[in-house]
Amino acid sequence: MADVDIEVRINGTSFRRTVPPRLTLADFLRVDCGLTGTHLGCEHGVCGACTVMLDGEAVRACLVFAVQADGSEITTIEGIAEPDGTLSPVQAAFRDHHGLQCGFCTPGFVVTASAFLRDNPSPTDDEIREALSGNICRCTGYQGIIAAVKAAVGTVAADD
Repeated sequence: MADVDIEVRINGTSFRRTVPPRLTLADFLRVDCGLTGTHLGCEHGVCGACTVMLDGEAVRACLVFAVQADGSEITTIEGIAEPDGTLSPVQAAFRDHHGLQCGFCTPGFVVTASAFLRDNPSPTDDEIREALSGNICRCTGYQGIIAAVKAAVGTVAADD
C-alpha cells in the first residue's frame, strides 16, 4: 500500500504529513508530531489512556488510523490548557482534588472529562461515573478523579 498525504489541525496548528495507511492516530501524534501526552496503555481501546478529541468527540487514538483523521481538528492533552499555559478548569480540578495519581492515565481522563462536561454541564454523580467508566486507572480507587470532575462541573464552556 502506498503512503497517504494527510492534513490535520492539532491543537490549532496545521500538520501535513505523508503516512502509512495503517499508522494509528496515537502513533502519528506521538512519533510524527512529538505530542507524547497521548499515552498508549493497552493499544486495544480498553484503557482510555490515548483519548483525544477528534472534531470535538472523545475517541481512542489507538483505534483510529491517522488517514481517517485527514481534514479533522484534533485536540490532545497538550491543547487542553490555555495558550499561555494556564490550566483548564478540568486540569486544575485534577490537581486540586488529587486526581493525578501516577499521571499515566491522567491525559485520557482529562480529555474524556473535558468532552463530557462540555456536552453535559450539570451531570449527576452516576452520569460522571458512567462517563469515566471507559477509562482505567491502575493505581487508585477513583475517588480523587471523580471528585475532580465533580469540582469542574459548570466550568467547561459548551461549544457554540
